[in-house]
Amino acid sequence: MFTFQNGMETKEDRRGGHWNEPFSLEKEGCCVRGVMLHHVTPVNPYTLAISAREKAGVTVTHFTAFNPAGTGQEVWQDLLADGRLASPPGQSPPTEKGEACAAAVCATRVVAGHGHGVLELGLAWDMPCIRFGSREKEHHRWYTRFFGRDGDACPALSHHLLSRYKEWEERIEAWQEPILGNSDLPPWYKSALFNELYFLADGGTLWVELLPEDRAALHGAQGLSQLLPVLQEYGRFAYLEGQEYRMYNTYDVHFYASFALAMLWPKLELSLQYDMAAAVLNEDARTRQYLMSGQMAPVKLRNVVPHDVGEPDDEPWQRVNAYLIHDTAAWKDLNLKFVLQVYRDYYLMQETAFLRDMWPVCQAVMDSELKFDTDGDGLIENSGFADQTYDAWVATGASAYCGGLWLAAVCMMCRMAEVLRDGEALERYSAILAKGAAAFERLLWNGKYYNYDSGRSPSSDSIMSDQLAGQWFLRACGLGEGRSEVFPRSHVLSALKTIFELNVLGFSGGAMGAVNGMRPSGLPDTSSLQSDEVWVGVVYALAATMIQEGLVQEGFRTAEGCYRTVWERLGMAFQTPEAYCERRVFRSLAYMRPLSVWSMQLALEQRVAQGHPIPAQPVASSVHP
Repeated sequence: MFTFQNGMETKEDRRGGHWNEPFSLEKEGCCVRGVMLHHVTPVNPYTLAISAREKAGVTVTHFTAFNPAGTGQEVWQDLLADGRLASPPGQSPPTEKGEACAAAVCATRVVAGHGHGVLELGLAWDMPCIRFGSREKEHHRWYTRFFGRDGDACPALSHHLLSRYKEWEERIEAWQEPILGNSDLPPWYKSALFNELYFLADGGTLWVELLPEDRAALHGAQGLSQLLPVLQEYGRFAYLEGQEYRMYNTYDVHFYASFALAMLWPKLELSLQYDMAAAVLNEDARTRQYLMSGQMAPVKLRNVVPHDVGEPDDEPWQRVNAYLIHDTAAWKDLNLKFVLQVYRDYYLMQETAFLRDMWPVCQAVMDSELKFDTDGDGLIENSGFADQTYDAWVATGASAYCGGLWLAAVCMMCRMAEVLRDGEALERYSAILAKGAAAFERLLWNGKYYNYDSGRSPSSDSIMSDQLAGQWFLRACGLGEGRSEVFPRSHVLSALKTIFELNVLGFSGGAMGAVNGMRPSGLPDTSSLQSDEVWVGVVYALAATMIQEGLVQEGFRTAEGCYRTVWERLGMAFQTPEAYCERRVFRSLAYMRPLSVWSMQLALEQRVAQGHPIPAQPVASSVHP
C-alpha cells in the first residue's frame, strides 16, 4: 500500500478546497489505476498521482481520502480485512479550511510458498503552467509539449512511468556501468560523480517552452541565427545558484557547474548559452542602488555578461541581474567565463553554427573587458574592490585568478579566430596574449606559485587554490600545452604541488580538501570570509586540474577530503554546500558549483584517450578524518 498526502506539508495544505479523485487508464497492454490529489492554490496549482500497475494476478484498489493527521485506522482496518481497499467511486468532497487529506493505493497478489511476486507503484505530478513572483506571464513546462497543459496529465504520466521505468533503468545502468564497474576508480568518487547530479533536478530547476511573446522579442537578435531554432526545439533551461541564493543561471558559478550539462545534456547547455548571449546584447538602463557601495548604477549594460538571468520572485529572462550586492558590470570574470564556456562547448559538441553565432558576442565582451587593462600591458587588473566570483575576497592589480582567466580567454579567442579563419582577429589577440603572458609571469610568479595579486597587502602573496582556473579550462579544451601553452608547464606543476602541500595536506591534516587561501607560513589566509573557506566546487575543479597535469593521485586525494567532509562527517548528502570552514561552519546549502566534479571525469577520460591509464587504488583512499 502506498499513501500520500495532498500537498507538501506547508500552510497551503490547509487552505481548503483540495480534493482527490480515483482514475484508471488502460492502453498499449498496460492498465494503471490510482488516485489523483488535486491541490488548488491561487498560483501554480498542481496535481499529484499515486498509482499501481494492474496485470494478471495483481489487483489494484484505493482509498480516496482520509485524514493524515489521524490514526489512519479506517485505512488499516480496511486493508487488514482482506488485503484490499474499499475503492469507493467518485471524488472526495473539497477539504475545509484547516483540514488536510491523503489517499492510498493498494496492489495485491497471492504469492505461493517459496515463490515471489512483483508489485509496481508510482508517483507522478503535474504542474503544467507556472507563474513567477511578478505574475506577468504564464510559462508552460517542457513536458507539456507531450502531455498537454490543461492539468489533467497525471493518468497519462502515471501510465508512462509504470510502462517504461524498466527501460529507463536499463539505460541508466548502461550509462553508469562503465564508471561504476571500473575498479581503478574509488567508490567515493563514483558516489560524488553521480550523486552530485541531484542539483540539476533539485536546484529549483526550470525547463519551459519558449513563449510566443518571447519568441517575437528575440526575433532577429543580432547575429544569433540559431537562437530561435535552439530555444524552440529544446526550450529554456534554468537552475538556481543555490536553494538559499535564489538566482537563476548564476554565470560565474555555472562556469564550474556547466561541465555536467555540457557533457550529459549538451543541448540544454546550448540553450542556456544562447539565452546568455541574447542577454549580453541587451541592456536595462534603469538605475538601482547596490548594497555594498551604496552607489546608483544601471541594472545591465550592453555587451557585458549578466551575473544571472533573474530570480523566481520576479520575471526571469525578461529582467536579469537579480544580484544586488555589487554592480557586476565591473566584475572581471563574467565576460571571460562566457568566452571560455563558448569554446569549451564548441570543443565538446563540434557545433560550428554555434561558434559562428557566438564569435561576434565573444568579441563584444572581450572589447568590454579590455578597458580593465588600465596600463596597456596586455593583462587586466582588479580594482581593489570585490569584482569577481570571490565577492568578499578583494584583489588589487594583476591577480592570479582573473589574470589567468583573461589569458585563457585570449588564447581561446585566438583558437576561435583560427577555426573561423579571421586572420585580423587572430593577429590582434595573439599580440595581446604574448604581451599579457609576459606581464602575468613578471608580476605574479614568485618561483613556486602565482601570488594572489600584485598589490601590496599583507595577503598579496597568499596561495590561492583556484589560481590555475584558466589552465583548467584550457586543458579541458585540448589547449594549454605545446603550441598553445599559456602558462609554463614547470610553473603549473610547481604551483599545483605547492597547493597540494599547503592548501590540502597543510589544512586540517589533509582531510578536508583545499582551503581557498593559504599563507606561505602554512596558516590559512584569514584576511576575508572566503579566503578562509573551502569551496566544494573549486576543490573538484582543482582536482581536475591536477589530473590533467598528471598528478592523478594528488587530485583524488584532494577531492576525497571534500567528499568525505560533506557526505559523511557533516551529513550533508544531497545538500552539498558552497563552502565550509575547518571549524565545521558551512554556508549556502544545496549549491550549484559542486557539479564541477564532472570536470574530473572529463580529465580522466581525456587522459585515458591519450594512453594514460588511471593508477589503480589511488592514494586518495587513505584519507580519514
